[in-house]
Amino acid sequence: PASDERGTLLDVQLALSEEQFQAFKLLLEERIPRSRLQPAGRPELCSLLLQHCPGQALLQSATILRRIGRLDLIERFQLPGARDGIGQHPGGPEMTEGSSGSGSGEDASGGEDAGWALPAATVSPCLSPACERRLTERELMRVAQLLGKEWQEVAICNLGLEKRRLEQIREDNPGNVVVQVFEGLREWHRRERQRATASNLHACLATASVDPEVLVLLRSIGSN
Repeated sequence: PASDERGTLLDVQLALSEEQFQAFKLLLEERIPRSRLQPAGRPELCSLLLQHCPGQALLQSATILRRIGRLDLIERFQLPGARDGIGQHPGGPEMTEGSSGSGSGEDASGGEDAGWALPAATVSPCLSPACERRLTERELMRVAQLLGKEWQEVAICNLGLEKRRLEQIREDNPGNVVVQVFEGLREWHRRERQRATASNLHACLATASVDPEVLVLLRSIGSN
């Protein structure tokens, strides 16, 4: 029944972290207009999935969950392909809930369902495996140059940095906002270690009030 399908979709969305939810929406841009995706919350996203992927919303969700590394949810909610080993990466172990990778980029579905899977070419560049390298300091500086004066709010709300640390950065670099932003990004970079990638930073800033050019830049970096 449609009500059961919607309930499962909502349970899946509620199980995602905010970062993963934003990544999920990014991967839907080839199927659903961005103008409708951006303001959508989790219940609204379920409605969009049912509307744009009639009869295939659960399969589409399973495809995206593989790409953002939430293979555990495919098994937990018994999404299409769960019993066929669809949650396993070719040649590698299954990723667990704590994993942060973007998936193998391989499409494990077959037959008629394969047409509903997101091919590698349509995946947002910043979420593809090729960009899963750490950002360089030069790239962090390019991002810092585009972030505005409200960077501290973004750093606290979206990057999880401590206010005390940001105040120290501002005191150490008086009058130079770009350097302050850069040092804040370096703090995030050190904390995230191997997860300090273009895709991760893009997902963190996707809901922030930042210049759209910041997200464009991160996508560009991720595609290199």
